[in-house]
Amino acid sequence: MEKLFFGILIVILLLAIPYFYKIYSLKKITEEDLPDSGSWVNLSRGNIYFQWHIPEVSEPLKGTIVLVHGFSTPSFVWGGLLDNFLNAGYKVLVYDHYGRGYSERPNIQYDKELYLETLRELIVSQDIQESVHLVGYSMGGPIVGLYADQYPESTKSTTLIAPAGFSTSIPNMKSWTTMPLIGDWFWRVFSDRLYGIGNMSETQSSSDPLSINEDQFLPLFQKQLQFRGFNESLLSTVRNFNLFDVREMYNI
Repeated sequence: MEKLFFGILIVILLLAIPYFYKIYSLKKITEEDLPDSGSWVNLSRGNIYFQWHIPEVSEPLKGTIVLVHGFSTPSFVWGGLLDNFLNAGYKVLVYDHYGRGYSERPNIQYDKELYLETLRELIVSQDIQESVHLVGYSMGGPIVGLYADQYPESTKSTTLIAPAGFSTSIPNMKSWTTMPLIGDWFWRVFSDRLYGIGNMSETQSSSDPLSINEDQFLPLFQKQLQFRGFNESLLSTVRNFNLFDVREMYNI
């Protein structure tokens, strides 16, 4: 019995060491960590990072575009598209989801209600009176689609770029990799492999000249990994947000 106890204790220690090693150097994001451009706005779940881009044109502006990024890559992913929107005469609002980029990382459930609430509160906080053009990339596709369905009076148009939610086969979210404790350990210890750090860009294989390249992507992506809560926000999203099949919503 004593040997069994010590054996279990050793296994727990062996599992705990890499977990706590991974989180030891992480820090809580603060306002001092924000870049020179952009700001925080305090919404009901915490501070969200946002940035306005205003065109330098003399003629009347054509409207407001709100860009909604995807699962893991925050708002810097839009860099290659901004000039096109601005030159066309649109104001552009970008922001980072909770848990990503320079937004705070609250310990909450990252579900559909959170993402819709955040987008709505952000638009209201900026005193945007007119309906807006929504552009959603990857996971941003379901978010803007659901938002447009819930707030049609606030939505002028929706544009989807490589939208998530068209899978015909849905992964089993009840697998051990997303279970409480076990999943949290797995996602933390093997985070480098999950995110592909070292050779990953969401546009790595893209020939689009406007897509972010590897040299730009990796330093920016690694920057957000310094802050506590990024990993947890992704795992909670996988557990609580339908990333895979929202084809019925798109048909509305």
